[in-house]
Amino acid sequence: MHSSGFFLNDVAGFLGGYYVFLAIMNGIAALILWRKKNAPGWALVWSVFAGIMMILASLALSGSKSMVPVLPAAARGVVNYLSGPVAYTLGTTALFTCLFVFRKFFVQPMAAWSVFNLTLLLLGLSMADENFAAIVMKPDNVPIVGLVYLLAFFTWVATKQAVVNDERIKQGLPVVEKENDEKVLVWPDLVYTELICMVGVSAFLLVWALFLPAPLEEPASSVKTPNPSKAPWYFLGLQEMLVYFDPWYAGVVLPSLVVFGLMAMPYLDFNKKGNGYYSIEERKFSYLVYQFGFFELWITLIILGTFLRGPNWNFFGPFEYWTPYKVEVLNNVDLPQMFWVQWLNQPLPRAPQDAGVLSQIGFIFLREAPGLLIMGAYLVALPPLMAVTIFRGFYARMGFIRYMIMSNLMLLMLTLPLKMILRWTVNLKYIISIPEFSLNF
Repeated sequence: MHSSGFFLNDVAGFLGGYYVFLAIMNGIAALILWRKKNAPGWALVWSVFAGIMMILASLALSGSKSMVPVLPAAARGVVNYLSGPVAYTLGTTALFTCLFVFRKFFVQPMAAWSVFNLTLLLLGLSMADENFAAIVMKPDNVPIVGLVYLLAFFTWVATKQAVVNDERIKQGLPVVEKENDEKVLVWPDLVYTELICMVGVSAFLLVWALFLPAPLEEPASSVKTPNPSKAPWYFLGLQEMLVYFDPWYAGVVLPSLVVFGLMAMPYLDFNKKGNGYYSIEERKFSYLVYQFGFFELWITLIILGTFLRGPNWNFFGPFEYWTPYKVEVLNNVDLPQMFWVQWLNQPLPRAPQDAGVLSQIGFIFLREAPGLLIMGAYLVALPPLMAVTIFRGFYARMGFIRYMIMSNLMLLMLTLPLKMILRWTVNLKYIISIPEFSLNF
């Protein structure tokens, strides 16, 4: 844990500048709303908010740790308590659902600006906690925080455009992209824009390198490894998958299915609407599947691996001290062990010592029969059942082959959250466990 001197010199000073930046940003927003947008009510709201930020900045720069604004200890304790894997997954899923259902509200500029400022305020109050600051302000993790906000911004822009287009389509008007389809020249329009962006990004990276030290560590050593030992941020999703699946599935099969699934999408898609313009209502199923796969099964895993996975790959709350001595007893059990031993109170079926190869294989199939039946029903019986129920229209339009490919790709994608939930709730390790052939699922 960091000393009080480190906190005052580093974090408190940063928070003072952070709140001053928020005050200036909202002051400019209030001025724009008053002079150009003719919204004096909102201008007054954000002027008051800017004043509050200046008060927080003065408290942070007061030189006294007790004066630095911080989230109450009770609130931090509740957040730590709710930061387990189950609550985290259910919470992110609920947030994703809420944002989708009420997207027409959240795409409004003032609603989005309010949420943005609220998250920035909570981030500032959280960084006054030394444990939280040690994680978030780590040079490796600072870009992840920025990427989260950038991803949220561009998702909001795309969703706003889609909502506008959906409203225009209902009114019989052309989409925005059709009205703004004027062609421009590559030279000078596009090249000049790219040049300005290149100069701006280069200047930003130069300032970044001057003020934020590179996260260089000591030379690698086989006798001393980091704890936790984490992959680069873009591989943290895969590293999290390795907790629940064998390397052959999490590191090879699932990524390959993602790549080939993306390649197959144009040939599987029968809905020609939405090509060349943003829309949600006309492509609701495709939109939900993609957003769930991208955000819930990738981005949230990256955030989880970055901020919630600590020493020994244990879960830690955002305000919890990362101690390497935290011990969590887990007794993960394979489905055959659970079925034969725990439920039927019988030993696992085993072949006699002098049994032939075919006899041994037969006993393996008997032992793994519960898992094989479950996976067979999931991948073989479930797609036809969906074809005559909830996906009847998809089957009629796509045909047998395209529908089976689409449904199996979707079901294989869902194996990740299902397996995670089973591990967290009933400590299920593998549904099928055949160590004789190094085949586990």
